[in-house]
Amino acid sequence: MRAAVLESAGQPLVVHDDVDIIEPRAGEVRVRVRYCGLCHSDYSIVSGSFPMPGPIILGHEAAGTVDCVGPGVTHLAPGDPVILTPLPPCGSCYFCLRSQHNLCVNGMSLATMALPDGETGLSRNGEKILRGVGVGALAEYVVTPASGAIKVDADVPLDVACVIGCAMQTGVGAVLNTARVEAGATVLVMGLGGIGLAAVQGARLAGASVLIASDPLPERRAAALKFGATHAIDPLTEDLPGTVMRLTGGIGMDYAFEAAGKAALIETGIALTRSGGTTLCLGAPPLEENVTIPMVTIFASTEKKLCGCLLGSCNSPRDIPRLISLWRNGQLDLEGMITHRRPLAEINEGFADLAAGRGIRTVIEI
Repeated sequence: MRAAVLESAGQPLVVHDDVDIIEPRAGEVRVRVRYCGLCHSDYSIVSGSFPMPGPIILGHEAAGTVDCVGPGVTHLAPGDPVILTPLPPCGSCYFCLRSQHNLCVNGMSLATMALPDGETGLSRNGEKILRGVGVGALAEYVVTPASGAIKVDADVPLDVACVIGCAMQTGVGAVLNTARVEAGATVLVMGLGGIGLAAVQGARLAGASVLIASDPLPERRAAALKFGATHAIDPLTEDLPGTVMRLTGGIGMDYAFEAAGKAALIETGIALTRSGGTTLCLGAPPLEENVTIPMVTIFASTEKKLCGCLLGSCNSPRDIPRLISLWRNGQLDLEGMITHRRPLAEINEGFADLAAGRGIRTVIEI
């Protein structure tokens, strides 16, 4: 099959047409990938912020059609349109039984870059290729556990729906599932890439009364206002703390979402949330970055909270159809999230868009 392969960090990806992929085994399906959005987690591997031995096929925000199914798979059939998810729940592990499907043992694939049994199912000239960020979708085909391919109706446009796979699950899910933001709450979103703008949409859906969006790029601030932010701030030239205190009567925000992948912004969120407020970590800072909580006694005594978030605490088989329904009802804007479309041959230009902060989401047609 054709696939874009990263041999090592800092090098351009190369599109090869001789990558081998296995037939689906018991409980697996093979999906013909049609579209794949580019996420900052992919770029972190390209740039070396997340060190990873190559070669590797990246891409985890994708949609396509079922090519074939392995033994025991009965709920999917060849030709079914599906959205892929990087965290396919097994349904029976410690975490799934406690309704924490996004923490399923299958999620170890994000670290191992392999299928749950340790095999990647990918190779070229006999050399193993890693399965990037749990999917490896910058390729014509993907083999995944059957729970990782979520069937959608035939009239759902896959070039639009692919952004649900990561950006919308993470951003909207962080608001509705992880934080459970209540109507009338005050919300700050820092970083307005795909996940940050999805969080803005989630906060609008939740009924936030004050929704501050912060990002240095003017076009992203404009997008945030279109998606429902009540205020858009340039943190480099405007007084973000002053704005927060003015709009909250000096109390601070109920919720702050860090979506830029910068540890320093997590500290900003802690500082700008009220007593009892919550800061959520959506971005993925470089591994060497740390967070310092000054005067931890005050942090504890004011009952402030710091919370991690993985894929918006989503149970993908439940939440992907839910997000599709919100889109159908006009409550979620998927089309507006996509600002560039490129063929697979332009994968390096797509990552250049991401690195330069051009647009929101670049979708690659495979």
